[in-house]
Amino acid sequence: MKHRHDPDGERLPIKVDSTSNGEFVPIPLTARQREANRLARQQATENAKRAGMGRRAFLVSACGAASTLLAFNAAAGKRGGTFELMAEAAVDPEAAAQALGGKEFIFDVQGHFIGEAALRPGSPRGPKNFIKDVFLDSDTDMMVLSFVPSRRDSEPLTIREADAVRQIVDDLEGSHRLLLHGRVNPNQAGDIEGMDELAERWGVSAWKTYTQWGPDGRGYFLSDPGTGIPFIEKARRLGVKVICIHKGIPFGGRSYEHSLCDDVGVVAKQFPDVSFIIYHSGWVPGQPERAYEPNAKREGVDSLVRSLLDNGVSPNSNVYAELGSTWRGVMGDPDSAAHCLGKLLKYVGENNVLWGTDSIWYGSPQDQIQAFRAFQIAPEFQERHGYPAMTPERRVKVFGLNATKPYQISADEVLKRAGRDTIATRRFAYAENPDPHFLTFGPKTRREFNRLVRLHGGSRV
Repeated sequence: MKHRHDPDGERLPIKVDSTSNGEFVPIPLTARQREANRLARQQATENAKRAGMGRRAFLVSACGAASTLLAFNAAAGKRGGTFELMAEAAVDPEAAAQALGGKEFIFDVQGHFIGEAALRPGSPRGPKNFIKDVFLDSDTDMMVLSFVPSRRDSEPLTIREADAVRQIVDDLEGSHRLLLHGRVNPNQAGDIEGMDELAERWGVSAWKTYTQWGPDGRGYFLSDPGTGIPFIEKARRLGVKVICIHKGIPFGGRSYEHSLCDDVGVVAKQFPDVSFIIYHSGWVPGQPERAYEPNAKREGVDSLVRSLLDNGVSPNSNVYAELGSTWRGVMGDPDSAAHCLGKLLKYVGENNVLWGTDSIWYGSPQDQIQAFRAFQIAPEFQERHGYPAMTPERRVKVFGLNATKPYQISADEVLKRAGRDTIATRRFAYAENPDPHFLTFGPKTRREFNRLVRLHGGSRV
């Protein structure tokens, strides 16, 4: 088998590195994470020999992913979370497929198409590579194409460009695998007025807003009577009553207060007919997640939990927690991963945690999918903190079924269409000789991050 990408097998299939989504300065790996990657590379060589395979062919297989996750377990030791795999999965294809394969409906509610100027030199480019990364190299069935904050005259990705990507996918026998957001920042002149065109001409499925962002460097609150409330009311009048709100990942000191979730519970209680999807679940990069304490500082996921509790918004109501960048950021830290998922399932509700990956900033989302399929909250954490176990039923909900409610789609209908479209045919043929690149596209260093900020005119921080 010939491999055009990484023929020597230098890249691991589960990507734990310093890559950022461009909204925060890349965070260097911890000593434990560096050791996990080192051990994974070492065991890949040994297990490839045991399996009688070349190193690259081994890493592309399910055994390669299983071997990597087992190495992560070994490096982490006994922790609050673990990847549940039998040791033989590292060399037994059937055991690896049983642990890491699946037939779930996977609906990624936070995807991004990155313009060529923002990509690292040498990265695969263009809509065709986007389709390969998302729909051929991963098990993703459907994705929402989202946006980054920007001034109206300098959008890194315009609605026209996003719609062009959607049309490429739609033209493959009308599969409708991509939905679109409409970017709205009500603290910017013209954005609320522009919602009519986004709804009527472009058929957006939801609104995307950044409370941390503003044209003058300051954000806004959803509960502000002059900005947030008119925005929500306009969404209701247009009949697109799904609002996706970027929370956590502060954009500098001036916007810090707007990155917290204090306003979420307020508007959720005031507008029970609107679905509020909290992007990143309030997560803050580099800040370890711990068990929720009512009197602790309200940061990270705790900011969302506290806002819901303070305003009497019950689990499984109209607030949803989305995992884009969040799961990717915590999956290399078993304790943080267990606390993060445990708190969201407990307080936001097991029916209201939504799958998102923030890809293709992180390359193909398949590694996040495989890691999530195998992750388990330790029994000790379940008992001590009241976290639910990661059962197959809960994973199926998070992967896609939960998002069907706010987006008002039928998973059965989507899968029925998808099962006979051109992408399904290409996916079946591609599986005979897969060649994933295992690359990430977002900035890995402060220099790369600053370059991206300059490219966007400083609008991201």
